[in-house]
Amino acid sequence: MDTRLKPGDQFYRPRRIKRYHLKRALGVPGLFSIGYGDVGSSIYYGLGVVAIVALGATPISLAAAGVIYVFNALTYAEGAAMLPEGGGSASYARHGFNDLVGFFSGWALMLSYIITMAISAYTIPPYLAYFWPVLSEPATGTLVSMGIIVFLMGINILGIRESSGMNIFFIAIDIATQIALVALGAILILRPNPGVLFQNMFGEGNWPPTGSLIFGIALAALCFTGVESVSQHGEETRHPEKSMPRAYILMIVVVLVLFAGISIVALSAITPQLLGDPVNGWARDPIAGIAANLPSETLRSILAPMVAILAASILLIATNAGLLGISRLSFNLSAHRLLPEPLGRIHPRFRTPYVGIMLFCVITVLMLIPGFFSVNFFSDLGALYVFGSLLCFAMAHAAIIGLRLRKPELPRPFKLRPNLLFAGKELPVTAILGLLSTFAIWLVVLVTQPFSRWAGILWMVGGFIIYYFYRRREHLSLTHVEKQRIYPVKY
Repeated sequence: MDTRLKPGDQFYRPRRIKRYHLKRALGVPGLFSIGYGDVGSSIYYGLGVVAIVALGATPISLAAAGVIYVFNALTYAEGAAMLPEGGGSASYARHGFNDLVGFFSGWALMLSYIITMAISAYTIPPYLAYFWPVLSEPATGTLVSMGIIVFLMGINILGIRESSGMNIFFIAIDIATQIALVALGAILILRPNPGVLFQNMFGEGNWPPTGSLIFGIALAALCFTGVESVSQHGEETRHPEKSMPRAYILMIVVVLVLFAGISIVALSAITPQLLGDPVNGWARDPIAGIAANLPSETLRSILAPMVAILAASILLIATNAGLLGISRLSFNLSAHRLLPEPLGRIHPRFRTPYVGIMLFCVITVLMLIPGFFSVNFFSDLGALYVFGSLLCFAMAHAAIIGLRLRKPELPRPFKLRPNLLFAGKELPVTAILGLLSTFAIWLVVLVTQPFSRWAGILWMVGGFIIYYFYRRREHLSLTHVEKQRIYPVKY
């Protein structure tokens, strides 16, 4: 065979692509602090959001959502160990299905991050109102919340990074404080008057209608965030095949125990009507309500300011974590050509994705505007978060099942069990249950909540329009998948 070049032949030299990798510096404590920074902060507002609709059934709603949280965490444990890259559910969906499904999952996740930022910033002023009562006013509090978002936008553009050690320090104090509140509530409230919990849960006017109970379970998903935050740091984790599943399992144990204790003590110390009142009650600062209603003036004087400072600090960390998450996610999606390149553009001096940071901070500030005048804004914000988070959780479960069917040969350092055999493939039972439960509750929110339904649909349709025209401009099909292989990670 003649291999000599002939006139008109062209010789191509493929361009060598230099790939940059993030430093693998995170272990189980660092991953746990990142995940619990989201989960632990959510109890500071999620408990009140749930109580608005679930009333005395708040602990039941949290328990049901906790079971779903276990399904979610286990699914992400398999996915993060198998695909230790940024992107979370968007990455799993892209590998398990195609680019279009990956985009929808990532876009829904972006909505969750934005609402995390908004609701965390919105609940900082009520806790600080212990020192400055004017912050309890809706208009003043909303204005301060907007200022917090703008402040964090500037900080993140400049590139001042969070400290993992500082996060671990705050998380340790937070866990210790919550344990102290649970212990004091059990000793000072439940032990001398064990019937108070039963009365506040099942007494006349305290148990919600069935529809409210179901919606309360949906809202309780707000309290069990954090699984995505951990998965976003797969490329920065030492031995992710071991560290990430261990971090998820540790989160499951700590979260379920603490949240059960906090919800029981809260409903023992406060009536469900006061716990769920966003205007004159404790809906926006429920943990402060526990400290303020302990039957000891000495303990109240010690714990009330401590809870105010700690809650504000944890919520500020959570707001910043949401911004960090969305900036990493937008960078990941643009790198895989699921979003326009400018959203992942890096500042030439500060080396941060400044376009994405500014854009999503502006969207967050706009979402806070109803806080000036709407009394239902707090629960509406929670329902909108549930719309985005449950949708991306359902897609994550579906993607893990899809990867079991389409790519059974992939190394799975952490493999879910038990499994069902289908067409010779092993399908994880917990992922199937997680898919059915998250999608069912998402449908409940879609049908029963007009604000989250139309705002969520508008967000998803707007994202698809951006995706459609961007892919057409790049001459890519909507479902095109880059030719790529998944290699086992070497350490």
